[in-house]
Formats: sequence, C-alpha cells, structure tokens
Amino acid sequence: MIDRRTFNKALGIGTGAATVSMAGFQLDASAAPGRHGRGGTSAPTVPAVTSGTHTSFARLKQVRAGLLDVGYAEDGPRHGPVVICLHGWPYDIHSYVDVAPLLAAQGYRVIVPFLRGHGTTTFLSSRTVRNAQQSAVALDIIALMDALKIDKALLAGFDWGSRTADVIAALWPERVQGLVSVSGYLVTNVAAQQKPLAPKAEYTWWYQYYFATERGRLAMQDKTDRHDLCRLVWDTVSPTWDFDDATFERTAAAFENPDYAAIVIHNYRWRLGLAEGERRYDRYERVLATRPVITVPTITLDPERDPFTAPGDGASYRDRFSGKYAHRTLTGIGHNLPQEAPTAFAQAVVDVDHF
Repeated sequence: MIDRRTFNKALGIGTGAATVSMAGFQLDASAAPGRHGRGGTSAPTVPAVTSGTHTSFARLKQVRAGLLDVGYAEDGPRHGPVVICLHGWPYDIHSYVDVAPLLAAQGYRVIVPFLRGHGTTTFLSSRTVRNAQQSAVALDIIALMDALKIDKALLAGFDWGSRTADVIAALWPERVQGLVSVSGYLVTNVAAQQKPLAPKAEYTWWYQYYFATERGRLAMQDKTDRHDLCRLVWDTVSPTWDFDDATFERTAAAFENPDYAAIVIHNYRWRLGLAEGERRYDRYERVLATRPVITVPTITLDPERDPFTAPGDGASYRDRFSGKYAHRTLTGIGHNLPQEAPTAFAQAVVDVDHF
C-alpha cells in the first residue's frame, strides 16, 4: 500500500454513501482541458458506469519481458494510444475491470499487468532474487513496454501502482505521455522512513509492522491467514465500498502466485530499511532518494475516505510536479479508487491526455 511518509496523520474511518464529487479540484491555468488537447479539442466526457458492472476482461495475455513472464489484460484497439493501469496491494488487475472498457470505448489500448508475484506473472528463473523494491518493479513495466513495442504510454495507478508510475515518470519521462497518480507523489525515501509518525498514523500501518516479524511472514505464506488478512485490509481501507464476496475472491486468486508472500514481505521490509535491495538498482535508488520532480502532465487523485490520504488536499506533494497539473479529491471513496469510482478514474486518464 502507499508510502507512510506521504501524510502527517490518518483521517478517521466511518460510514456513509460512497458518492463521488470533485471537491478540492485544482487546475493550473496552463493545464486547462482542451487548450492542448488532441487536435485542439476538449476532452470527451466518459459515460458513467456503476462499480461492479464488469467482472472480467476482454483479453488475457502473457509476454516475456525482462525478468518475468508477465500476465496482463488488454482491451481496446490495437493501434490506439496506450494506457497502462497499475494495481496495488492487496489488489490485482480487477481494480481496473470497469475502467478498462470505459477507456477502450474512448479509443485507448488499455494494458493492465499483474505486478511481479501476482496472478499469472512469474519469474523466468528460480535464481532471480524475489525483490520488490520500487525501481525493480518500475523496470518491470519498462521491460513490458519494450516487449510490446510501446514507446510511450499514459500511466495510471494507485498504491504500489502509483509509486511505480511515479518512479517511471521521474526516471524515464520520455516514456510517459501523462500520469494519473492516486495519493500523489509516492516515491519512497528509505532513510526518511526511519522517522516515526504520530501514533494515530502509525496505528494505520499495523500490517507493515506485522510483516516485519516472522509471524507476519508466516501468515502471508499460509493460504487461510493470507486470505483473511487481505480481506481485513479491504474492509478497513474502503469503508464505504459495498463490494460482495465474489468481487474479493476474483482478486484473491492472484494471491496464490508462489512468489506472492516473498514479494509482499520484501516490499514492506525494504521500505522500512529492514531488507536489502540489489546493487543493480542502486543508481536508480540514489536518484529517487533526492525526491526528483516529475515533469510530465499529471492529475493527482485523493480518495477522501482512504485512511492513508494526507490532509491538505494535495498540498503536501504539489511541489513534486512541475508540468501541467490538476488535483481532484473524490468524496466518499476509499483506497481502491479505480474499482470504487471507475468513471472518475477513467475521466482523469482522458483529461490528462488532453492537457
């Protein structure tokens, strides 16, 4: 899930209708939709769809890319502008099961990969370190783009997916047409992670500390414990989302990947400085530790009912984006924003493409 250093305190969790609004919407004058849009036209309005309308994808594929055999969903025309949608933890490609057809209907080629250790994405070699540090995961997506002969794409993500998209936009901006990043700037600074947060905020991160223990590692390896822990996280961080058991189970199937536990545990331990990365990624991590500014056109989204959403309506990370930019807060929406509010997420992708 998101970086614990991106907020100063956790927001309260309660109940209420999961309605979407554009509260806190900000737009730089230079980034007005339509002013620099495709062909000089304004961004089209994405038709509204209810969360849960779709339960499967148009096409599921596999491709060898870098260190992995990557499983991914694809929708839309083969030669349309490319959108790559990136999921987080404990989620999978189904976070975009309603977003993908919305974007495909707008003419986009939509690629939704399982991240390493999830679903049908597997390592090509048993000798490869099961490493989930941020630059390694980002390079997986660069390798996927290369394998699919995609020179440039719109990147959109939440949680691990936001971090991965942010890292790619920071290190390889020439590969990014535009960025939609839920929770803003999530590039991890391992040294900064050593400083404690306020107790209420630390409480929100209970699972991160659990994963730092041997008990937590064993829980992720046990099928029943893993299933129930991930379900608890879903219930906690999306308090207004009325999903059914079948929705969770479709995603939970992705947790059966044999490398899932190792990848999840390494990710959270690495962020806390409790697990080493690999030397091959050191040069990227040194750059990322400087909190590089992202220059590509960006829309940031804050889910208002997500306990990890930082106060201040995006102010805490505004200075990390120097290009055309807009910020939106979605009222009544929790952590799994693209699945809870697919229309608003898809609209952000279309809008940033028309900056």
